[in-house]
Amino acid sequence: MRFLPYAMAFVALAGCSKAPHEPAANSTAQQAPASDAVPQKGVDRSHKGTPAPTAAIANGAGEETSLKEIADGKPLLVNLWASWCAPCVKELPTLDKLSQGGSGIRVAAISQDSGPHTSVEAFLTTHKIADLEAYQDKDMHLSGALNAEVLPTSILYDSKGQEVWRYVGDMDWTSPEAAKLIAEAKA
Repeated sequence: MRFLPYAMAFVALAGCSKAPHEPAANSTAQQAPASDAVPQKGVDRSHKGTPAPTAAIANGAGEETSLKEIADGKPLLVNLWASWCAPCVKELPTLDKLSQGGSGIRVAAISQDSGPHTSVEAFLTTHKIADLEAYQDKDMHLSGALNAEVLPTSILYDSKGQEVWRYVGDMDWTSPEAAKLIAEAKA
């Protein structure tokens, strides 16, 4: 089992470094096909209704927390990212803006970096990410429980902690397409 985090990091890095597949027009209405291949960029609804995992992560103070504690009974958008993943870094400012914008959901951008927690804090500060807390899944327990194979991956949970959809790849979280997807948490 000690090999698992390294294997997941390799798969995530490989997925992140590949040129993303372009989604078909109206990608919000499509579901990613279920297969053993690396997921395609776009919306995947195959996990709909699955409860949020209970895996522990570190909060901004470096203390243990969970998705349930973060959500606090509200819809939650979980974003798995890493500092070495260019598409992840590209979308962080839009996640930061979404978290400030009164969308009615909480945003938890959770770093998959394995370095010290202070490095995640420093990275966010350096990139002027002001509103996102420095969550970290250092040992990749959460991303493993979610079977997230590609970074970035974002997962929307409703107020009951049930998965609505996951989005594989980067997205402008301030776009009309993102707003339409996020509205599904309230449906």
